[in-house]
Amino acid sequence: MHILAGSDGSPRRGIMQFGIFTVSDITQDPTTGRTPTEAERIQATLTIAKHAEEVGLDVFALGEHHNPPFWSSSPTTTLAYIAGQTSTLQLTTSTTLITTNDPVKIAEDFAMLQHVSGGRVDIMLGRGNTGPVYPWFGKDIRQGLPLAQENYELLHRLWREDVVDWQGRFRTPLQGFTSTPRPLDGVPPFVWHGSIRTPEVAEQAASYGDGFFANHIFWPASHTQRMIALYRQRFEHHGHGTAAQAIVGLGGQVFMRKNSQDAVRDFRPYFDNAPVYGHGPSLEDFTQQTPLTVGSPQEVIDKTLGFRDYVGDYQRQLWLLDHAGLPMKTVLEQLDLLGEEVVPVLRREFAKNRPVEVPDAPTHASLVAATYGGEAPRQATPNANRGDNLAGPSPYQDAQATAASPEPVKTGSAFGPAATR
Repeated sequence: MHILAGSDGSPRRGIMQFGIFTVSDITQDPTTGRTPTEAERIQATLTIAKHAEEVGLDVFALGEHHNPPFWSSSPTTTLAYIAGQTSTLQLTTSTTLITTNDPVKIAEDFAMLQHVSGGRVDIMLGRGNTGPVYPWFGKDIRQGLPLAQENYELLHRLWREDVVDWQGRFRTPLQGFTSTPRPLDGVPPFVWHGSIRTPEVAEQAASYGDGFFANHIFWPASHTQRMIALYRQRFEHHGHGTAAQAIVGLGGQVFMRKNSQDAVRDFRPYFDNAPVYGHGPSLEDFTQQTPLTVGSPQEVIDKTLGFRDYVGDYQRQLWLLDHAGLPMKTVLEQLDLLGEEVVPVLRREFAKNRPVEVPDAPTHASLVAATYGGEAPRQATPNANRGDNLAGPSPYQDAQATAASPEPVKTGSAFGPAATR
């Protein structure tokens, strides 16, 4: 069992991970009329990420966007900087666009991020729902699902095979291609497939035995319940374990004050003018119909614990805090409340009566242990070459020794035990 360090240095079981995600919006503060600059917002996000670790949270997730008013066009650059400023924080995306990014570049960027962060990274993949983004990158939104499926098939192989020959519909073929660097310890980053409403994404996650992240911030519990149930059922169907062993993550939104009346009063102007749901449903209706919780820390605890009633025991809970123009001071106050009053209680309560078969949240250490047992993990060491492995066996010295059979490793063959996950 993987052991995490608590904020006070004490051991903590990795049963569940708690953290925050940001969509990187730059929004006018409706109470002051001021809009922060891009530079201010970027620096604020870095401060928020570091404070998330300081208050004892586990995860920081950063979205990807390529249009104003969002700033996060290069999540791996930002996450690499945060990795250098933190020591325990798990870093991930929310989401990486599997449709408009080249899978080769995703494979390289996230393997590199694994190395510079010491393994404190995973990835959440999504299609993206902003129509104009697709043609900016030479893609067609009408092909969103086929793009997601094909691109992930290639990404999955690039992380598990030293040499890849590949041909598909949406990018140029690959011949004898090796993605570098190889994943840290020969173990790819854990993959979450994120979706709000698309059952095909749940099926894709289940078919590979990957995690499924239901970002149910805009939808009622009944919808999320159906999506998670589908994913669990198909996870078991594909032979990756029982339905209870499927890896589930949930999104959510909170705004807290010590008492609920102050929370509602302070958050209302931000809710009413929020870019996505502003000028729509009332705050009261939205909190009743979706996971949004505006109230006291105890109300956040109660509502979050209620998620388990309709999705079962799960592994990761992320909240959206820094949106709709909320000033950084307010966001940091929210983090303090999460770290001091909410998450410690949730850790205890979610651990109670948790079935033994339910897995802990995946980490690099737990994936390495599952892949190698007590054996030393792979440390990829290239052979001398001219840098043009266009054909032939793996260009790595260790490939022969660690291959699944004594036969020479052929072009395109999977590398050892890491390929079986």
